[in-house]
Amino acid sequence: MKTTVVSILGTNLDRRGRNAKRWDKWRPNIALCQQDDLIVDKLILLHEPGFARLAEQVKDDIWTVSPETQVIFYQVDFSNPWDFESVYSQLYDFSQKQQFRPDDEELLIHITTGTHVAQICLYLLTETNYLPGKLFQTSPGNKENPTVGHYQIIDLDLSRYDQIASRFNQESVTAVDYLKSGIETRNPNFNKMIEQLEKVSLLSKEPMLITGATGAGKTQLVKRIFELKHQRGQVTGKFVVVNCATLLGDKAMSALFGHSKGAFTGAAEARKGLLKEADGGLLFLDEIAELGLDEQAMLLRAIEEKRYLPLGADKEIESNFQLVAGTNNNMNRIVSEGKFREDLLARINLWGYQLPSLKERIEDLEPNLDFELSQFAKKAGHMVSFNKAAREKYLAFAKSPTSLWKANFRDLNSSVTRMATLSEGGRISVDLVDDEIVRLKEYWSDGADGDSFGPDSQKTDSQIAQLVGEKAALDIDLFDKYLLMGVSQVCKGSSSMADAGRKLFNVSRQNKKSNNDSHRLKQILAKYDLSFDDFG
Repeated sequence: MKTTVVSILGTNLDRRGRNAKRWDKWRPNIALCQQDDLIVDKLILLHEPGFARLAEQVKDDIWTVSPETQVIFYQVDFSNPWDFESVYSQLYDFSQKQQFRPDDEELLIHITTGTHVAQICLYLLTETNYLPGKLFQTSPGNKENPTVGHYQIIDLDLSRYDQIASRFNQESVTAVDYLKSGIETRNPNFNKMIEQLEKVSLLSKEPMLITGATGAGKTQLVKRIFELKHQRGQVTGKFVVVNCATLLGDKAMSALFGHSKGAFTGAAEARKGLLKEADGGLLFLDEIAELGLDEQAMLLRAIEEKRYLPLGADKEIESNFQLVAGTNNNMNRIVSEGKFREDLLARINLWGYQLPSLKERIEDLEPNLDFELSQFAKKAGHMVSFNKAAREKYLAFAKSPTSLWKANFRDLNSSVTRMATLSEGGRISVDLVDDEIVRLKEYWSDGADGDSFGPDSQKTDSQIAQLVGEKAALDIDLFDKYLLMGVSQVCKGSSSMADAGRKLFNVSRQNKKSNNDSHRLKQILAKYDLSFDDFG
C-alpha cells in the first residue's frame, strides 16, 4: 500500500536559506521524506500564493533525498491565517476536491507546520473523516541526527470530548439535511429517526434493515446513505441495488453470488455476481423477504465472513460490502411462516428503521410538495408553481381523511408531474387541481386504505369530514369515527334528541334512576362541536 502525506509548507521552518547550510538544519517537510522506515510515495504540499518559490525549493530538495517521492502543489489562500472560519473553509474545500482511496493508499496528515489554527482544522477534518487518514507529526532529532529527526502517528479520538464535538455539530446537521434531500420535514418522530440514522451511517458498517410501505422512500434514503458515506471516504466501491423479487428460481443464486464457467447449461462465461460488484461499496437488497432459503443461508455467511462460494466454483471469493436490506413485509410474520431464516433476520436487523407512510407524517406533505415542484423544474427547465387558491385547495384535499395516498410519495410525485405538465405559463390553476382531485379519487376508489379497518373506510372518512370539517376530522381516531357514524344514523332517523337518546342508551338507561338521555347525547355531540340540528 502506497503512502500519501498531506502537509502545509512551513514558511519559516522549511526556509532555512538557499545555500548549502540549509542542509545542516531540521526542515519538517524535508525530514519526513528522510525517515528510514517510512517511504512517502506522494506529498501534497499546501502553500499560499506568495510562497511558490519556497515550495519549488522544497520540492527540489525532496527529490535530492527521496527521488521516489512525487510532490504535488495545492494553493491555498489564508488571507488571515488566524481566522478560524476562513482557514477551515479553505481546508474543507481542499478535502472535497481530492480523490483519496483509503483501500489503496495510507493517508497521513502532517500537522507540524502551519499555524495553530490550521493544525486544529486538520485535526477536525481528519476526525470527521473528510480527510480519511491518520494524524502525523515530525520533530527535530538529537545532536547525532539533527536533520532527520523523528515522526509519530497520533491517536486522537475527538468524539470522546463532548464539549469539543458539540462546537462542530453543524457538520452533523448538514448530513441530516442531506439524508432528507434538503426537505424541511416537520414530523418529530421522522426527524428523530433520521438524526440517529445519520450517526449510524457514519459510525457503523454493520447491516441495516429499512422497512416501510411501497413508495415510502426506502430506495431514495439508502442512496443518500451511500452518497454520504462516499463523501466521507468510508466507501470506495459502487452502490448496487437489487430487487430480490426479480431474482427467480436458479438464476437468483447466480445473479447474487456469481458462477464459474460451465457451472450449468448456458454458463458459457464466468460471472462475478452482484455481491462481488458491491465489493468496497454498499449493497441494497430491496424486498429481501422474496429471497429463497438457500440464498438466505449463503447471504448470512457472506455478511459474517465476507466470503462465499460462487455457483459451480471450487474456490471461495471475498467481497467486503455493507448490506442494507429493505422490505414492506412484516418480517417476524415471514419468519414464523418458515419463509425467512430467523438467524439472518437477527443479523440484518441490528439497525432497523421503519419509514412512516405519507399519511402517518401528513404534516410533511407541504414541504414535499415544494420539493416535487423543484424536482420537476430541474427536469423541465422552467419553474412551475400554484396560484394561491389552487395551492390552498390542493393542500386541503391532500391532508383530508379522504386522501389515501396508497402509493405514498410516488402518488404525490405523479400528481405534481401531471399538474405541472398541464399548467399554462408555469401556473397550476384551480381547474387543474379540480381535475387532479377527481383523478386521484377515482384511482383510490378501487380499494380501501390498507391502514383502515372495515369495508367502507373511505366513505366513512368522507362523511365524517362533511359533519365536522376536513381539518377537525384529521384529529378523530378511527374508533370514534365509527362511533360518530352510528350516532349520526340514529339521529337522522329520530324525531327528537330525546327519541335518539332512548334508542342509543336503550340498555344503560334501565339502570339509571333519572333517564336524561338527551343530556347524555348532547355531551357526546359537544365533543365534536355538533348539535342534534346538524343532522337535519
